[in-house]
Amino acid sequence: MTRNHMGRLIGAGFGLVFIEANAGALPTGVGIPLRVLGVAAFLGLVLFGRRGAEAVAEESAGPAFGGRYWLVVVAEVIGIVAGLAVINRVLHTPEATVGWIAFVVGVHFFGLAVAWRRPSLHRLGAGMAACGALGLALAFGGAPATVVALVAGIAPGLLLLGSVWWSGRAAVGAPGRAG
Repeated sequence: MTRNHMGRLIGAGFGLVFIEANAGALPTGVGIPLRVLGVAAFLGLVLFGRRGAEAVAEESAGPAFGGRYWLVVVAEVIGIVAGLAVINRVLHTPEATVGWIAFVVGVHFFGLAVAWRRPSLHRLGAGMAACGALGLALAFGGAPATVVALVAGIAPGLLLLGSVWWSGRAAVGAPGRAG
């Protein structure tokens, strides 16, 4: 398994987690099919990712999970934990947790874009951070949990899964390019 494939699996896995964790806030008739589609999309990406990893030249094996990667991940974890403590213990607005997580995960992609020299991750980061910021505003404004879950949970999950799909499509379609 190449590093590129591992990175794609991580991204797809977290996309699935965002969808699965937030689909419960939706009506059953929407939440269950969305969960099933999320699992199907993840499994499709796992299968597609294997073909993509074989098609991508070894020199474009993907991101290195070295020191800069771990620095970004540690900062992300600290940001999530600190923010959740403030949101839950100080502001007493647990509905905002999904927005905060989406925002921090989005911001972490800016660090990864620099660490891995992948400018395309800036777009994913901006989209996820925007979903998170809007989710925070909605939660603090008293919006229904369903709306917050859609904006700050489902949408970022779809962005992650879509980004992984798109990067694999680009890598397979253009030899020598890593997604």
